[in-house]
Amino acid sequence: MLPDGPFHAGELAAQAQAGVAARGAGIRQFMPDQHRIFFGQLPWVFAGVPDSGGWPLATVLAAKPGFVESPTPTTLSIAALPARDDPAFEALRPGSPIGLLGLEFESRRRNRANGRIETVGTDGLTVAVAQSFGNCAKYIQVRNRVQDGNELAASATELSGLDAQTHSLIAGADTLFIASAAALGSEPGGVDISHRGGRPGFVRIDGDTLTIPDFAGNNYFNTFGNLLQEPRAALLFVDFQTGTLLQLQGEAEILWQGPELARLDGAERLWRFHVRRGWRRAHALPLRWSAPEFAPTTLQTGLWAAAA
Repeated sequence: MLPDGPFHAGELAAQAQAGVAARGAGIRQFMPDQHRIFFGQLPWVFAGVPDSGGWPLATVLAAKPGFVESPTPTTLSIAALPARDDPAFEALRPGSPIGLLGLEFESRRRNRANGRIETVGTDGLTVAVAQSFGNCAKYIQVRNRVQDGNELAASATELSGLDAQTHSLIAGADTLFIASAAALGSEPGGVDISHRGGRPGFVRIDGDTLTIPDFAGNNYFNTFGNLLQEPRAALLFVDFQTGTLLQLQGEAEILWQGPELARLDGAERLWRFHVRRGWRRAHALPLRWSAPEFAPTTLQTGLWAAAA
């Protein structure tokens, strides 16, 4: 961390643009015990990593609870790797930055751990944690585990744009994950992966461009601060009933103001994601979840109104 706080220049610029200030008091250089215990009880962890060309990728690692351990307050040991057809498989390299997000639907808890990959083995990886912090429960829908799926995962379908199946998955989504990265050489910098939620249909689809609202949050602006420095980003959508994963790479732009904000109640800003490539992996995730119980904050948001 920098002596004067945990935020890099892009995050500070995004906070200034939004007219807010955040002390970042909850951002630590180590994991408190409650975070270490929390990661250990999860059946999954979401990860953001850069590929060999510097493009962020977003993925999810899943296994029996206990597959994530924290032997020290600055170390996470993860006994799982992506499937070989997951584009993130080759991106897990020692020394590479990584952003991790633990999410517990049942309690609507989420905690972040950002750092660097120390080792990668045949069965998992270890991460040296440099930043640890919690996020509020806003826009997290309650879901409960149901019986795991036993379908065979289909080979990844590589996409150059959004096809009909992809449109359908995104149109019904109430949750997505975004991986973003600070500019290379930025300190404290690194990679983040963050959750976004809303009512089904909160992501607007226009061809190969997605428009996503930014609702009131913790004012850290980790994602937007990264995007100001590095517009390349990645999205992950999960079909919680079938285990299908959709991973997208593209460039993002932030709409800080303008009449378009009035088309969706609750949006303080918007961001557009221009899809460049993607992968759809049917039944890639064995976990299955119940229908959502929407968060009160989610129910206070609106749906896209037709253009005037």
